[in-house]
Amino acid sequence: MNKGKDLKPHIGIFGRRNNGKSSFINLLVGQDLAIVSNQAGTTTDPVNKSVEIFGIGPVIIIDTAGIDDSGELGDKRVKKTMEVIKKVDCAILLLANNLFGEYESDLIRKFKHFDIPFLIVHNKSDLEKITHVTTETIKSACKAEIIEFSTVDTTNCDKLIDLIKRTIPQTAYQKPSLFAHLLKPKDVVLLITPVDSEAPDGRLILPQNMAIRDALDNDCITVVVKETEIEDFLKLGIKPALVVTDSQAFGMVSKLIPVEIPLTGFSVIFARLKGDFEKYLEGTSHISNLKDGDKVLILESCTHQVSCDDIGRFKIPNWLLKFTAKKLEFTVVSGLSEITEEISNFAIIIQCGGCMVTKKQLQSRLKPAIDAGVPVTNYGLTIAYMHGIFDRATAPFRK
Repeated sequence: MNKGKDLKPHIGIFGRRNNGKSSFINLLVGQDLAIVSNQAGTTTDPVNKSVEIFGIGPVIIIDTAGIDDSGELGDKRVKKTMEVIKKVDCAILLLANNLFGEYESDLIRKFKHFDIPFLIVHNKSDLEKITHVTTETIKSACKAEIIEFSTVDTTNCDKLIDLIKRTIPQTAYQKPSLFAHLLKPKDVVLLITPVDSEAPDGRLILPQNMAIRDALDNDCITVVVKETEIEDFLKLGIKPALVVTDSQAFGMVSKLIPVEIPLTGFSVIFARLKGDFEKYLEGTSHISNLKDGDKVLILESCTHQVSCDDIGRFKIPNWLLKFTAKKLEFTVVSGLSEITEEISNFAIIIQCGGCMVTKKQLQSRLKPAIDAGVPVTNYGLTIAYMHGIFDRATAPFRK
């Protein structure tokens, strides 16, 4: 399945086998995406489909395997279904035939644990209407809204879409500004974008692209230079309202940009936009507390070809070893792959900027660590801290 790299809001469809999830999704997206069959367990791996929902915009619908699947293979399917919960912004729990029991209650507990807003659809209502007993049982378990639905009689379609719009958080589909409350129209913003072996051929990386567009959307005068042209720009006598650099160049850039000019990094901006910024600020200083033998977990939110200049796999570990002068162990997990080791075994977790995943996916990924009291930080904040400019790089965002 898609590894969470699509920044559209994600809506997961959950329920028992043969509750009509595939038919429900086909109706929702307006095409035969999912295989429909009376045979239980037709859906195996989660399936993604992009669809436009009026009032929300483009979203990703995820069809999942039945939560009541059984056997060795069925257990694996259920495990994959449960992993989807951490990746969605909103969930739809599909019931049928008035069946609401431990399977559904367990699912609801997981929704609540990861703060996933959800609604409940009693499907196949053309065959059997929801009873008062079922409704009361559901109400005793949660406060989610319930709607009757049938893929045969689609009169409730508009009501369903309206309920989805009311359930999914607006923050999932309303794009916040990277530079909100930092810049005003006509401000000059200087973006420093090194071009090294990690830079994609013929284009900029996503955080740099997004920063350029956001600065333009804020009606700013946007200047983009490589780190080798900083001094040439400063000779023009223009004083930027803000300088944003690739975090890897923090050391050099901080020496060239006068201290009275605000300076931060692309990764720091994304830490504020997507992560738990207060937890990041709190967790970063734990770098100084690392001891011999401590384990460091590095989380990449994308998968890419690894080079000797790789920031997460080589540069940050080497900088940490030098900065701490300790013998540390490093584990790198890419994409949204499962973290198989006990989270409490790690002394600190360092997350990338998260430009390739949704805010909810990144926060759900870090939640087990935060719940366990493991310090968390991100690439840019880590690099700023090790270069002695942590306070300067975070100053524009502090209250």
